Amino acid sequence: MTIDEFISMNKCKVLYHMSEKGSWSNIRELGLLSTSALLDLCGYTGNERLKIESRLREERVRIEHPKYGFIYIRDQFPMLDWSEQGIYLDELLTVPREDWLKFLSGKVFFWVSRYELIKMLCAFKYKEIPQWIITVNTRALLEQYVDKAYISDQNSGSLYSKKQRGPSTFVPLAKSPRKSNIIELAIDYGIPNFADFVVSVKECVGRKTDGGRECREIQHIWP
Repeated sequence: MTIDEFISMNKCKVLYHMSEKGSWSNIRELGLLSTSALLDLCGYTGNERLKIESRLREERVRIEHPKYGFIYIRDQFPMLDWSEQGIYLDELLTVPREDWLKFLSGKVFFWVSRYELIKMLCAFKYKEIPQWIITVNTRALLEQYVDKAYISDQNSGSLYSKKQRGPSTFVPLAKSPRKSNIIELAIDYGIPNFADFVVSVKECVGRKTDGGRECREIQHIWP
Protein backbone atom coordinates (compact mmCIF):
# COMPACT_ATOMS: atom_id res chain seq x y z
CA MET A 1 0.00 0.00 0.00
CA THR A 2 1.37 3.41 -0.93
CA ILE A 3 1.29 6.46 1.29
CA ASP A 4 -1.37 8.01 -0.94
CA GLU A 5 -3.54 4.89 -0.72
CA PHE A 6 -3.21 4.74 3.05
CA ILE A 7 -4.20 8.39 3.52
CA SER A 8 -7.03 8.25 0.99
CA MET A 9 -8.58 4.95 2.07
CA ASN A 10 -8.43 5.76 5.79
CA LYS A 11 -9.18 9.50 5.44
CA CYS A 12 -6.24 10.31 7.69
CA LYS A 13 -4.40 13.45 6.66
CA VAL A 14 -3.37 13.66 10.30
CA LEU A 15 -2.53 11.11 13.01
CA TYR A 16 -2.99 11.44 16.78
CA HIS A 17 -0.68 10.59 19.67
CA MET A 18 -1.84 10.75 23.30
CA SER A 19 0.93 11.82 25.68
CA GLU A 20 1.33 12.67 29.34
CA LYS A 21 0.45 16.20 30.38
CA GLY A 22 3.62 18.26 30.47
CA SER A 23 5.59 15.96 28.14
CA TRP A 24 5.89 18.21 25.10
CA SER A 25 9.14 19.98 26.00
CA ASN A 26 11.05 16.69 26.29
CA ILE A 27 9.38 15.22 23.21
CA ARG A 28 10.20 18.34 21.22
CA GLU A 29 13.88 18.07 22.16
CA LEU A 30 14.39 14.29 22.24
CA GLY A 31 11.84 13.20 19.66
CA LEU A 32 9.00 10.75 20.20
CA LEU A 33 10.74 7.69 21.64
CA SER A 34 9.44 4.21 22.37
CA THR A 35 9.74 2.70 25.83
CA SER A 36 12.81 0.74 24.68
CA ALA A 37 14.42 3.86 23.26
CA LEU A 38 13.77 5.80 26.48
CA LEU A 39 15.31 2.99 28.53
CA ASP A 40 18.35 3.03 26.24
CA LEU A 41 18.61 6.81 26.62
CA CYS A 42 18.46 6.62 30.41
CA GLY A 43 20.83 3.65 30.67
CA TYR A 44 18.41 1.14 32.20
CA THR A 45 19.59 -2.49 32.09
CA GLY A 46 19.02 -5.86 33.74
CA ASN A 47 16.01 -6.54 35.97
CA GLU A 48 15.30 -2.84 36.36
CA ARG A 49 14.77 -2.62 32.62
CA LEU A 50 12.98 -5.96 32.34
CA LYS A 51 10.20 -4.99 34.74
CA ILE A 52 9.42 -1.89 32.65
CA GLU A 53 9.95 -3.21 29.13
CA SER A 54 8.64 -6.78 29.37
CA ARG A 55 6.13 -6.69 32.23
CA LEU A 56 2.60 -5.32 32.19
CA ARG A 57 2.63 -1.79 33.60
CA GLU A 58 -0.45 -1.36 35.79
CA GLU A 59 0.57 2.23 36.56
CA ARG A 60 2.75 4.74 34.77
CA VAL A 61 6.47 4.42 35.46
CA ARG A 62 8.88 7.24 36.20
CA ILE A 63 12.45 6.99 34.94
CA GLU A 64 15.18 9.57 35.25
CA HIS A 65 17.77 11.13 32.96
CA PRO A 66 20.63 13.28 34.32
CA LYS A 67 19.91 16.07 31.81
CA TYR A 68 16.18 15.79 31.08
CA GLY A 69 15.00 14.93 34.57
CA PHE A 70 12.00 12.70 35.16
CA ILE A 71 10.35 11.00 32.18
CA TYR A 72 7.06 9.14 32.50
CA ILE A 73 6.25 5.94 30.62
CA ARG A 74 2.53 5.36 30.17
CA ASP A 75 0.71 2.55 31.93
CA GLN A 76 -0.81 -0.41 30.06
CA PHE A 77 -3.98 -0.51 32.14
CA PRO A 78 -6.30 -1.40 29.19
CA MET A 79 -4.39 -4.69 28.79
CA LEU A 80 -5.21 -5.93 32.29
CA ASP A 81 -7.38 -9.05 32.45
CA TRP A 82 -11.16 -8.43 32.47
CA SER A 83 -11.91 -11.38 34.74
CA GLU A 84 -15.53 -10.38 35.27
CA GLN A 85 -16.06 -10.76 31.50
CA GLY A 86 -13.77 -13.75 31.08
CA ILE A 87 -11.20 -11.88 28.98
CA TYR A 88 -7.57 -12.75 29.71
CA LEU A 89 -4.51 -11.35 27.98
CA ASP A 90 -2.60 -14.63 27.87
CA GLU A 91 -5.50 -16.38 26.13
CA LEU A 92 -5.45 -13.80 23.33
CA LEU A 93 -1.71 -13.95 22.68
CA THR A 94 0.01 -15.98 19.97
CA VAL A 95 3.39 -15.49 21.68
CA PRO A 96 4.53 -15.47 25.34
CA ARG A 97 3.36 -12.42 27.28
CA GLU A 98 6.91 -11.11 27.82
CA ASP A 99 7.64 -11.26 24.08
CA TRP A 100 4.46 -9.35 23.23
CA LEU A 101 5.08 -6.62 25.80
CA LYS A 102 8.69 -6.19 24.67
CA PHE A 103 7.48 -6.01 21.06
CA LEU A 104 5.08 -3.18 21.96
CA SER A 105 7.78 -1.43 23.98
CA GLY A 106 9.83 -1.09 20.82
CA LYS A 107 7.32 1.10 18.98
CA VAL A 108 5.56 4.46 19.16
CA PHE A 109 1.86 4.50 18.35
CA PHE A 110 -0.65 6.74 16.62
CA TRP A 111 -4.41 6.66 16.28
CA VAL A 112 -5.46 6.81 12.65
CA SER A 113 -8.88 8.32 13.43
CA ARG A 114 -10.13 10.93 15.88
CA TYR A 115 -12.93 8.50 16.80
CA GLU A 116 -10.44 5.99 18.23
CA LEU A 117 -8.58 8.76 20.03
CA ILE A 118 -11.78 9.89 21.75
CA LYS A 119 -12.57 6.29 22.74
CA MET A 120 -9.22 6.11 24.52
CA LEU A 121 -9.67 9.52 26.15
CA CYS A 122 -13.01 8.35 27.53
CA ALA A 123 -11.75 4.97 28.73
CA PHE A 124 -12.21 4.23 32.44
CA LYS A 125 -8.57 4.89 33.37
CA TYR A 126 -8.26 8.20 31.51
CA LYS A 127 -11.65 9.94 31.41
CA GLU A 128 -11.72 13.34 33.06
CA ILE A 129 -7.89 13.33 33.27
CA PRO A 130 -6.28 15.94 30.97
CA GLN A 131 -3.97 14.54 28.31
CA TRP A 132 -1.78 16.26 25.76
CA ILE A 133 -2.87 15.31 22.24
CA ILE A 134 -0.24 15.67 19.53
CA THR A 135 -1.55 15.93 15.97
CA VAL A 136 0.86 14.92 13.22
CA ASN A 137 0.98 15.46 9.45
CA THR A 138 0.60 11.93 8.10
CA ARG A 139 2.23 12.47 4.72
CA ALA A 140 5.25 14.36 6.07
CA LEU A 141 5.89 11.66 8.68
CA LEU A 142 5.51 8.72 6.30
CA GLU A 143 7.62 10.26 3.56
CA GLN A 144 10.57 9.88 5.94
CA TYR A 145 9.51 6.85 8.00
CA VAL A 146 7.46 4.60 5.74
CA ASP A 147 10.12 1.85 5.94
CA LYS A 148 9.66 1.80 9.74
CA ALA A 149 5.85 2.09 9.65
CA TYR A 150 3.47 -0.73 10.60
CA ILE A 151 -0.33 -0.80 10.61
CA SER A 152 -2.94 -2.74 12.57
CA ASP A 153 -6.70 -3.16 12.34
CA GLN A 154 -7.08 -3.46 16.12
CA ASN A 155 -6.21 -1.57 19.28
CA SER A 156 -3.18 -3.57 20.33
CA GLY A 157 -3.15 -2.02 23.80
CA SER A 158 -6.67 -3.01 24.83
CA LEU A 159 -8.43 -6.33 25.32
CA TYR A 160 -11.85 -4.91 24.47
CA SER A 161 -11.97 -6.36 20.94
CA LYS A 162 -11.19 -9.89 22.25
CA LYS A 163 -9.01 -10.42 19.14
CA GLN A 164 -5.97 -12.68 19.01
CA ARG A 165 -2.74 -10.72 18.85
CA GLY A 166 0.99 -11.09 18.33
CA PRO A 167 3.76 -9.55 16.22
CA SER A 168 1.86 -10.45 13.02
CA THR A 169 -0.93 -8.11 14.19
CA PHE A 170 1.24 -5.33 12.74
CA VAL A 171 1.94 -5.42 9.01
CA PRO A 172 4.59 -3.28 7.29
CA LEU A 173 2.70 -0.44 5.62
CA ALA A 174 4.76 -0.59 2.45
CA LYS A 175 4.01 -4.33 2.02
CA SER A 176 0.37 -4.27 3.06
CA PRO A 177 -2.43 -4.80 0.55
CA ARG A 178 -4.75 -1.84 0.02
CA LYS A 179 -6.83 -1.71 3.16
CA SER A 180 -9.17 0.63 5.01
CA ASN A 181 -10.34 0.62 8.64
CA ILE A 182 -6.83 0.75 10.04
CA ILE A 183 -6.89 1.50 13.78
CA GLU A 184 -3.23 2.05 14.66
CA LEU A 185 -0.03 3.08 12.96
CA ALA A 186 3.25 2.28 14.70
CA ILE A 187 6.80 3.42 14.03
CA ASP A 188 9.76 1.28 15.08
CA TYR A 189 11.89 2.48 18.00
CA GLY A 190 11.36 6.24 17.73
CA ILE A 191 11.21 9.45 15.72
CA PRO A 192 14.15 11.72 16.68
CA ASN A 193 12.98 14.65 14.49
CA PHE A 194 9.35 14.25 15.56
CA ALA A 195 8.75 17.99 16.03
CA ASP A 196 9.21 18.45 12.26
CA PHE A 197 5.89 16.69 11.65
CA VAL A 198 3.77 18.09 14.49
CA VAL A 199 0.77 20.22 13.53
CA SER A 200 -0.44 21.03 17.04
CA VAL A 201 -0.31 20.07 20.71
CA LYS A 202 -3.49 20.53 22.75
CA GLU A 203 -4.50 19.71 26.29
CA CYS A 204 -7.75 17.77 26.08
CA VAL A 205 -10.06 15.80 28.31
CA GLY A 206 -12.46 13.03 27.37
CA ARG A 207 -15.85 12.53 28.93
CA LYS A 208 -18.95 10.48 28.36
CA THR A 209 -22.18 12.36 27.71
CA ASP A 210 -25.80 11.45 27.08
CA GLY A 211 -25.00 11.66 23.39
CA GLY A 212 -21.93 9.43 23.57
CA ARG A 213 -18.32 10.55 23.96
CA GLU A 214 -16.64 13.91 23.50
CA CYS A 215 -13.18 15.44 23.52
CA ARG A 216 -13.04 18.89 25.07
CA GLU A 217 -10.04 21.14 24.42
CA ILE A 218 -8.75 22.81 27.60
CA GLN A 219 -5.89 24.81 26.12
CA HIS A 220 -3.70 25.09 23.04
CA ILE A 221 -0.12 24.20 23.97
CA TRP A 222 1.78 24.56 20.68
CA PRO A 223 2.45 26.37 18.40
